[in-house]
Order: sequence, then C-alpha cells, then structure tokens
Amino acid sequence: MSKNEKQLRIGMIGCGFMGRTHSNAYKRLNDFFSVEHRPVLKAVCARNREKAAAFADVWGYERVETDWRALIDAKDIDLIDIGSPNNTHKEIAIAAAQAGKMICCEKPLAMNVAEAEEMVCAVETAGVPNMVWYNYRRVPAIALAKQLVNEGRVGHAYHYRATYLQDWTMSTDLPQGGAGLWRLDSGVSGSGVTGDLLAHSIDTAMWLNGPISRVVARTKTFITERVHVETGKVQPVLIDDACAFLAEFQNGALGTFESSRYARGRKNFNTFEMNGADGSVAFDLEEPEYLDFLNM
Repeated sequence: MSKNEKQLRIGMIGCGFMGRTHSNAYKRLNDFFSVEHRPVLKAVCARNREKAAAFADVWGYERVETDWRALIDAKDIDLIDIGSPNNTHKEIAIAAAQAGKMICCEKPLAMNVAEAEEMVCAVETAGVPNMVWYNYRRVPAIALAKQLVNEGRVGHAYHYRATYLQDWTMSTDLPQGGAGLWRLDSGVSGSGVTGDLLAHSIDTAMWLNGPISRVVARTKTFITERVHVETGKVQPVLIDDACAFLAEFQNGALGTFESSRYARGRKNFNTFEMNGADGSVAFDLEEPEYLDFLNM
C-alpha cells in the first residue's frame, strides 16, 4: 500500500456468487484505478462456518464469523457489504447504519417498498455513505452512453426499450428454496424477475433518461408449483417468472421493459435502446465492448 492510500476495511456478509464477485472487485480495484482507498478484506460472514472458512482461504479474508452482528460491532470494519438473500437486507442495513458503517447492498434493495423506505430513512438519518450494487452503470459502454446523453448528443428522448432475459428456471423439475434456489422462494426473494433482473434495467433507464412517472405492467408465473428444497413438499410458486410493462418518463418518453427466465437460449441477455431527436444509443451485454451510436 502506498503512503497516500487509506485502508477501507471490508466486512462481507454472504459467500455466494455475489460474494465472490465483490471480493474479486475489491482485490483488483487498485490494479486498475488510482483511488484514495485500498480495500482490505477483514471478515466474511455466513451461517455455515466451514463454507465461510473455505471462502476466506480462497479470497484472503482475515477471519470468519457466523453472526452478521459481529461484523456490525467490529471496530476494524468500515464497510458492510450485504450479499445475503433479500429477506435479510433490511435488518442488516439498518443495524449497520446505526453503527455508523458504510453500506453496499445487493439489489433488489428490499422485499418491498415499505422495507426499502425504512432502510433509506436509516442511512439518511445516520449520514453514512451507501450504495446499491447497480454494477451495470460501470460497464464502459454504458458509461459512454451516459456521457453522450449528458452532452445532448441524443437530444430529447422519445423512446426507451429494455430487455433482460434468461432461461435457467424453465425445467419443471427445478425445485425452489434452499441455499441455491432461494430466488424462486417468494418468502426469501420477495419477487422474481422484477426484482432480480428488471431492477437493473430500471436503474439503467432512470440513470440515462430520468424518472419514470407512470407504468402499466403484467407479470406471469408459468410453473405454479415446485418441490421446496427445505420441506420436500410441493408448494405454490409465488414469484414472477416474467414481467412486461409500459412506462412513461417524466420527460415524456415512452418506455417498454420485458424480463423473463423462460427465454430459451438466453443466459444473460441484457439490452437497451434509447431513441432521441438527435440520435440513438443501443447496448447488448452479450457484446459488452460495443455501444451503437447514431448521431444526426
């Protein structure tokens, strides 16, 4: 660590896919960017100590905890990274804010609007730095789209359309619940593709084109019953497998949004297109190095 760098001591809650993704980002940050702080991986927390210990060995965390409250109370942790299932976000975030910790929380922020408002109130009252992990804003091509919009090179917006498609839940044999499939359990996830996938699309749209003022939406659950991993019983599926909605932005633009986990062949198909009076921009995550731009 250079003389000018300050430590940013990380407490990671959750050691699934997003825990790995965030840990990798913390480790590589200073290799790519000249920033004031250098992340230090202090502690990781998961309910399964053996799993957490293996995770810590791989990524270099200094210690392991099985109770997230230990990270909140720790004096040697500056930032709480919430990478645990959606139904845990509110309690952890509010406690972290009250303890004066910085907070980075996975999306969707909460199980519902009421929970999210409580969390926002807690961080605003505490005045702590906070962020939701809308990482697609930082894709270079999307950041370039933002620059073009800010420079007025797209002009007054008329249309915005977005899709986010996957296919991994199509099998009727796929169960719901448990450590690996909690996203299919409404009691843990709160929603299906709307919170898991469209949350990214909505954030990108509002970042590029401003607030959305009105929507009309339709959701659909295609497989209505699945075996639950924890009970072994067939239970109703209460999350949305697909969502489509029309939107009107405050600037008058019309928007269309579609998301589904039943789009055969699509693994992580995330696209948007914005059409304005002076130009258009379009992005496809399957070719993330490109941004299509038409300027008249």
